[in-house]
Amino acid sequence: MLVTPNFVSIFQEEYRALRPRAPMPPIAVRFRRFTSLNTTIRLREGQIYVNLSDLLEGAPEPVVRAIAHILLAKLYKKPINAAQNLRYKRFAASAAVTRQTELIRHARGSKRYFGPEGRYYHLDEVFDSLNVRFFSGLLGRPELTWSEHLAKRSLGHYDAAHNTIVVSRVFDRPSSPRYALEYLLYHEMLHLKHPVKLRGLRRCVHSREFKAEEAQFPQLAQALAFIKRL
Repeated sequence: MLVTPNFVSIFQEEYRALRPRAPMPPIAVRFRRFTSLNTTIRLREGQIYVNLSDLLEGAPEPVVRAIAHILLAKLYKKPINAAQNLRYKRFAASAAVTRQTELIRHARGSKRYFGPEGRYYHLDEVFDSLNVRFFSGLLGRPELTWSEHLAKRSLGHYDAAHNTIVVSRVFDRPSSPRYALEYLLYHEMLHLKHPVKLRGLRRCVHSREFKAEEAQFPQLAQALAFIKRL
């Protein structure tokens, strides 16, 4: 969807501020149904193409100017103004925007499920065992699924938008000790108990409380050593 001329004029004004003597190229700005605050900018055949998440449709003008400045500065390898960068980060980190982004990601984002039952381990069974041992059985079980492939770069993650824990199939084989799988799942279960918090403009993923509980895992050293070898 093409955006209003006001957005285009803001990009034009920020372009002129960054490149006062350069010819003004045509600038096309569109809203896209992204699942987050994604923004892209490209220079192709002498024209600038900008894609903005439709979550930014109602953004205040100073925020739009900050986005325009940041994107154009990156495109032309110019220094990014610290005040503009801070303005955008404050907007993106605000409670209202964070909540709206989560809702949109849940509504639009697709999640592929391959189920909790593996060839050697069943994630539901491992989760329930850990829940009793470490959480007094009080954690609600999210969706649990093995990954599609034997991923080694992303061994596991908790997706809050879809309330899902994904575990790499690299753990579902005889050479993977149960304690390594238990540690990985325990780590992701701690994300359920200790959600991501905002401290100013920074996201705190692993809080002090999170790390303290993680250190209580009995075979932590062995599990980390096995994961390092992967």
